[in-house]
Amino acid sequence: MLIEDIIVYGALSGATLALLAVGFTLIYGVAEVVNMSHGPLYMLGAYMFSAFATSLGYHPTENPSTSILPQAIILAVIFVGIVGIIIYVLFIHSILEDVLAVLVTTVGAALIIQQLIINTFGGRDLVVPYLTSGSIEVLGTTVTYSRLLAAVVSLCLFFGLWIFITKSKIGGAMRAAAQDREVAMLMGINTMKLYMLTMAISASLAAIAGILITASTTHVAYQLMWFHPLALSFAVVILGGLGSIKGTFIAAFIVGYAETVVAYSLPEGSYLKGAVALAVMVAVLVIRPKGLFGKRIELE
Repeated sequence: MLIEDIIVYGALSGATLALLAVGFTLIYGVAEVVNMSHGPLYMLGAYMFSAFATSLGYHPTENPSTSILPQAIILAVIFVGIVGIIIYVLFIHSILEDVLAVLVTTVGAALIIQQLIINTFGGRDLVVPYLTSGSIEVLGTTVTYSRLLAAVVSLCLFFGLWIFITKSKIGGAMRAAAQDREVAMLMGINTMKLYMLTMAISASLAAIAGILITASTTHVAYQLMWFHPLALSFAVVILGGLGSIKGTFIAAFIVGYAETVVAYSLPEGSYLKGAVALAVMVAVLVIRPKGLFGKRIELE
């Protein structure tokens, strides 16, 4: 076990985890929706990226050019964003005031997405294209360009979202709705449209995370790949404090480093990584029951 490997790969893991979890944080912070379909939206992003790349002519051996992949990514993200809006309109809007009902209903939405993927792709695993090839040394550790690209893009999107929420007019509306929905409505904010937009952004971020993480690690989209990402998202968001974007960022790196230490300390026990993430969450909650940053809704 090399300390340099842990430093580098822990940082890479934390960056992509931050992007994975921030969409979960966003929809809860704005609309108090515990969206259990976040994991399947992550999976759907990977599947649709592979499907769109293939339909546009990509083939790993006959036509390995990556020039068409940005188009496939954009199409996949738009598709999943629209699915997020549909989930909000059909499953969430009418029961928004009942948090438990929303949680149970989004579990149903998650199972529907899973079944639709199985029916559409016949239960087959899909190969997810590499985003780029080659590798580079960072602190003496070899890192693929694909993994490094995923981490850099994740950080850029995370801080882009942070700036959008804290500086833009729409972001101000989101923060107002997060603080008090009724007052926001009295101020003329159309909360339904705002929540639909928030759900679209949340779903799109899940899709991008699914594309980046899968394309830089396993390179395969498969059934049930959404359980681990959903558990990680839940652990990171609870650990950081529900609704706190700042807390999500810090918690993502805590979990990322915890998983990396386990992976390097117990190579044969890498399946324990998810359990370690949940154990870290529980340990922190014993000391700080409301998470690292305490506030239930912060969006800062």
